[in-house]
Amino acid sequence: MLLSILAALAGTLIAALLALVPALHVYNVAGLALLLALGYPGAVPPETLAMFMLGMVVSYAMLNTLPAVFFSAPDESMIFATLPAQKYLLAGRGFEAILITACGSLGGLAVLLLLSPVLGLVFAPVRALVQPHLHWILGIVIVYMIMSEWPWATPGTPAQKFVGAWSQLLAGALTFLLSGLLGFVLLYRSPVPLSAAYQNLLPAFVGFFAIPGALQQLIAGARPPRQHIAATLDLSPGLVARGVGAGALGGLFAAFFPVVTGGIGGFMAGHATAQRDDRLFLVSQGASKFLYYVGAYLFFFAPGLRLTRGGMASMISTTYTAVTPDSYWLAVACIAFSGALAFVLLLGLTRAFVAVAPRLDHRTVAVVTLIILISIVALVTGVGGLAVAVVSTGIGLIPIFWRTRRMHCLAVLLLPVTLNMAGLGSVVAKWLGLI
Repeated sequence: MLLSILAALAGTLIAALLALVPALHVYNVAGLALLLALGYPGAVPPETLAMFMLGMVVSYAMLNTLPAVFFSAPDESMIFATLPAQKYLLAGRGFEAILITACGSLGGLAVLLLLSPVLGLVFAPVRALVQPHLHWILGIVIVYMIMSEWPWATPGTPAQKFVGAWSQLLAGALTFLLSGLLGFVLLYRSPVPLSAAYQNLLPAFVGFFAIPGALQQLIAGARPPRQHIAATLDLSPGLVARGVGAGALGGLFAAFFPVVTGGIGGFMAGHATAQRDDRLFLVSQGASKFLYYVGAYLFFFAPGLRLTRGGMASMISTTYTAVTPDSYWLAVACIAFSGALAFVLLLGLTRAFVAVAPRLDHRTVAVVTLIILISIVALVTGVGGLAVAVVSTGIGLIPIFWRTRRMHCLAVLLLPVTLNMAGLGSVVAKWLGLI
């Protein structure tokens, strides 16, 4: 047990450093760690490896706010929190934005620990209830995503306003359609080699979310103003409770349902609870992304549930199976220790970011980020993965140019999986000439 807890803390420390690299996702690094472990079977006990990866995902869920705020490099779970956080950053209050989001993550940790005694008891009957209906539930999620797109106010004549509004709406629909078509290609005839099948979606997500953000930063190159380190946060207990409650709804929804990410869950929870305050929004997004990443991994250990949700659980399930309640409670303990350590690390690293980030050449940071991203894609997925990254980057740039939601890129998962669950996936694949 002690070895496993130490492994979780080691994973927390390593992921804390990796989370500072803009657009570098913990799943990419965890995939490389798993590949290394598989290359030396028996060197690391499976349970120790599982807890090491648990520490990594806890740390990433807590600390990935830093590059998302200072370098505009969000992943799919942070894309909605970026705009309010950027308002804080431009006002010299980036320190507050990060800590407000971290309060939500800490609240998400508390929710997960409080739910841990009844996690399997609560979600096992829910799974039995919704399992036959997953296809139309995900279909409703898709419909809501598209229908909730709302046009920006466009200046000009009535005709210009009309054209501008509909251009944005159609750009969102086009992004969704193209991402969904790419998802069918990756599912039925992926150019990614079989040896890297566990990272099949890596180049797509890098292209959708990471590379466009780095390119945007490279073109703009704006440095944030000098940041103020606040002594207190403008948060009340009631506001934190409301934010954590909304984030818990979104995060647990995303962790429980297949192919629903933390970004989608947080977005829906924000609408359901009518959030208008930026502070409330940041707290809820912090809780949502923590529960999405860590909750999905904990579902894998929960007795009576054993759900494989999220990239980390999918990877570790190839080498490890949690079969006893002891494994579950060990995972809960590791989450508690790793979460506390990650929060302490966040406090120190945020101060360091506030001091260093305004002095950095953000174009240089963007170039280094692009080099790291392209190198990871090439190393893990080869030439085929680079081709996928190029295509997905083109799709990921549409929301930036047309001011539509980048969330529509998540159709790469939602559309093919939903149609497969409805029994229509193979029909569409035949229409597309993929089978």
